[in-house]
Amino acid sequence: MGDLAVDTAVEEIGPGRYRARLSRDWEIWGPNGGYLAVIALRAAGAHTALRRPASFTCHFLGVADFDDVEIEVRALRESRRVASLAVSMRQHDKPVLEAIAWIVGEVDGLEHDAAPMPAVEPPESLPTIAERLGDNEPGPYHKFWSNFDERPLSWIDNWEEREAGDPHHRCWYRYVAGDTFDDPFIDAGRALLLLDTMGWPAAVRAYRAGDMAYYAPSIDVSAQFHALAPASPWLLADVRSPVARDGLVAATASVWSGDGQLLASGGQQMLCRPMSLQGG
Repeated sequence: MGDLAVDTAVEEIGPGRYRARLSRDWEIWGPNGGYLAVIALRAAGAHTALRRPASFTCHFLGVADFDDVEIEVRALRESRRVASLAVSMRQHDKPVLEAIAWIVGEVDGLEHDAAPMPAVEPPESLPTIAERLGDNEPGPYHKFWSNFDERPLSWIDNWEEREAGDPHHRCWYRYVAGDTFDDPFIDAGRALLLLDTMGWPAAVRAYRAGDMAYYAPSIDVSAQFHALAPASPWLLADVRSPVARDGLVAATASVWSGDGQLLASGGQQMLCRPMSLQGG
């Protein structure tokens, strides 16, 4: 299984230039897009003395190999309180990702919270995936999923014979190899990875298993970070796919800490590809 802190680490190799090594522990249709996004976010964090990620948006431009990637970070605007940073990730001279991030310092301002966490059972009271499966064999599996302890709020016993339903996915997640992080960019990265990844599990619930002629990798992800939770190992992801049309699949998501703080919100757009092209 992968360690998010180790596997998203960046090494400075020159002014504004960084290198990272992609780990197969985050494989799902190639390197997971959210995993790449966390690396880009950490490169942005390495480029500034400011320590609070505020927002992150990226386009996924190509499928990377499990090898080194080179990252260039440049400041679009910098002050003592805020920094707007552009991040470019390339591999073998081919573009992989383009991102833009706002990072802020210590600032004072308005205070309100009108985003209560959904009323859900705590993760410790819910069965694990292994317990839910029992003697049943798991379905198609990517190594990526071994990185999490998952406690879904709803469960379909026979996934391969499911009926079309509500495209809504709600689940508790805990990163297994390391579940809390003092580094604010890794802490925010935990939520960013979920915002990018869990739109597909929501979307597929709208279809019967036999109707799935496509898969849909992300072409972008956008996140707004509202709070950090370095002491909360469990994260609740609440994800909906409100519409799929003309080859595009949308998803919106929110991520809460175990004590009910809204940590991040955002969404992604996915692009349909014929299932016959799916590798792995």
